[in-house]
Amino acid sequence: MKDTEIIQHIEQLRAERNWTLYRLSKESDIPYSTLNNLIRRTNIPSIPTLQKICNGLGISLSDFFSDENGVRQLNEQQIALLEDYEQLNPEEKRLVTAYISGLLRRTQK
Repeated sequence: MKDTEIIQHIEQLRAERNWTLYRLSKESDIPYSTLNNLIRRTNIPSIPTLQKICNGLGISLSDFFSDENGVRQLNEQQIALLEDYEQLNPEEKRLVTAYISGLLRRTQK
């Protein structure tokens, strides 16, 4: 991915979720003014800032930079689960993640 495509990709991911810049700011725990300047000036975010954006979007840095050919198809149940997850606030997402981790540890024993 070229440097100039990073901001475009952030905007694409935000548009896919129908999120305002304000919502991305809240989900990413980045001040709105910082994100607004980043987008408006098309500055390339630092890795820590991009990591926060990815966390807010619920994706990894690897997911952010992967090409579409490397992404597997999700079934309807997985898509519905992700759509529901995207509606949660950061604390609710943390709780869901902790719950799933607990379930996985229990079933792996």
